[in-house]
Amino acid sequence: MPDDQLSILQEAQTVATSLLSGKLSKSIKFHTLIHTQEVVMACEILANHSKLPAGDRLALGIAAWFHDTGYTGGDAKDHETLSIRLATNFLNEHSASDELKNKVIGCINATRMPQNPTNELEKMICDADLFHLGTNTFDEKSKLLRQELNDFGSNDVSKKDWRKINIRFLERHEYFTDYAKQTLQPVKEKHLAELLEKDDDKNHETMKTEKEKKDKDKPKDKGKEKDPVAAAEAAELKLKREREKEVDRSIATVFRIMAQNHSALSQMADSKANILISVCSIILSLLIGALIEKLQTDTYLQLPMGVISVVCVTTIVFGILATRPNVTGGRFSREDIAAKRTNLLFFGNFHNMGLEDYNWGMTEMLADKEYINNSMIKDNYFLGVVLAKKYKYLRIAYNIFMYGLILAVLAFIVSFLMPTATEVYT
Repeated sequence: MPDDQLSILQEAQTVATSLLSGKLSKSIKFHTLIHTQEVVMACEILANHSKLPAGDRLALGIAAWFHDTGYTGGDAKDHETLSIRLATNFLNEHSASDELKNKVIGCINATRMPQNPTNELEKMICDADLFHLGTNTFDEKSKLLRQELNDFGSNDVSKKDWRKINIRFLERHEYFTDYAKQTLQPVKEKHLAELLEKDDDKNHETMKTEKEKKDKDKPKDKGKEKDPVAAAEAAELKLKREREKEVDRSIATVFRIMAQNHSALSQMADSKANILISVCSIILSLLIGALIEKLQTDTYLQLPMGVISVVCVTTIVFGILATRPNVTGGRFSREDIAAKRTNLLFFGNFHNMGLEDYNWGMTEMLADKEYINNSMIKDNYFLGVVLAKKYKYLRIAYNIFMYGLILAVLAFIVSFLMPTATEVYT
């Protein structure tokens, strides 16, 4: 994106951030600055996937920053109108072209419910605005939106009614972009299935409670006992839950033991490498200090000295290779998190990211049990790969030192005998 367009986009971020930080009602729990920032990042993901031109990226970015600024006016139902007015005023102040204004206005208008985008830009911001439906933050965002409706809208939506509203909304909603259909749609369908299952369970519990209440009102038969089928089902369900808890504890124990073993093996490798490096350094120091002057007169010492020096230097090199750390790029994208490609348990994958992005990524991971398990499996696997590399270099270093030391001793013996043999022949 050219510098002038990037400058306008940064100013749009500053203005929108100021509005949403300072003029938003405390009753607004969902349509906050955090939501706007997430929409902007989602727009970036969709724009990158579609390889959007710079001019369209600018329009999409400005629309994303301003699309919910209308909530600062106190009117939730028609907040898009005020959002368009604020965005238009901003664009007029920066002498924006009519084409850019129309694109921004079209994008903000497209976010009205029900969504009805007419072009690719509008499809992108619509999918970005409801990006959370296809992520692991859906439950958290849903609770915030219900709280906002109850507080800001003076409503009183119960959990049961809210669940039914969500079911109807997810059933009717559809994503528009290819990326959202491929990546977000399966997760959204999973959320819908879970809501439908909960709704069935709640209905079943309600019917069961009503039946129990009626049974209590009926005269009790002295000889009548509890339903054996229901008792067996309850016992089986309890046993199933206990087994699931036991499995979870076993998994946690396995990962903890593996991590401890890897850590201990890594410390052992580093300790062994340090011993070799220290021993070889001492040998080199003694050789250089005590025997370097004798090489000019006692030439027969040159061969064994050369051998032991090469052995020590080579051993030190492989010892250093065994302990040398390897730091990766330390960056990830939200697309990587959505696709569960990044392991955030390893510092090398996030050390160059901002706190906000890392916090978002960890929240996504912790909300998904499968993602957590996969990350722990990857973490243990790559720890094993690093350990294998350490021990490979360490084994080479020990072999060089062992066989080299033997060779050096033999060279010293031969060198001491050679002058004697020469004297015999003379």
